[in-house]
Amino acid sequence: MTTLLNLVWVRRALALATLILLWEAAGWAGLINPLYAAPPSEVAALAFGLFADGSIWPHLQATFAAALLGLAIGLAIGIMLGFAAALISPLAALLEPVMLLLNAVPRVILAPLFVIWMGIDLGSKVALATVLVAVLIFFAVYSGVREVDQRLVERVRTLGGGKAVLVREVYIPSVVSWVMGNLKVAVGFAFTGAVVGEFVASARGLGYLLQFAQSTYNAALSLALVTLIMLFVLVLFFLAEQLEHRLLRWRYR
Repeated sequence: MTTLLNLVWVRRALALATLILLWEAAGWAGLINPLYAAPPSEVAALAFGLFADGSIWPHLQATFAAALLGLAIGLAIGIMLGFAAALISPLAALLEPVMLLLNAVPRVILAPLFVIWMGIDLGSKVALATVLVAVLIFFAVYSGVREVDQRLVERVRTLGGGKAVLVREVYIPSVVSWVMGNLKVAVGFAFTGAVVGEFVASARGLGYLLQFAQSTYNAALSLALVTLIMLFVLVLFFLAEQLEHRLLRWRYR
């Protein structure tokens, strides 16, 4: 299994390297206007400069704080509400329509409202990231509990197992599988919420820098920032994937 995972990552790295080389070659050949899409070497040099002079660190701190807090709070809220809705029918009748409505509406349009309610500081970014993650995880947990084989539930009850035993021995193992399957998406949503919130209104953060790059028509800076966000999210994807393989190792045997 480890060899297979290594092969997957090698293929991904080779595909990315090929894309970068083609992009660089097109830039040097004059096929791409650097005003709109700077070559990777220029983007990398600009990104390195941001780290070298230290100007990027406060913005990274702000974005990571908002994204990771939103991820943690969203996971907690989504798991609790998902369990509650799945196990308590009257609560499901209340929560499911609300979550369906939130899921149907592009949640990033809530960013201006959160800025109005909470200001341009960390709170509005955390709130947006939390909503994005919580809705996703709610449906993962809700579906995970509802999809449990009822024959298994009946057997546990026949053997004298109460609701606590059902939750611990039946529902939680099922929910872990559903949550871990959606964790990588949740990480992306958390960063989306943080960056979009910063883009709408903020004094610092990667979204703030992106807004600045857009206002000055600086494509190279925009690409450098987008690349950094992608790299950070990929690292978190990798960590989430490793956690999934560890918690669900029975699935990959």
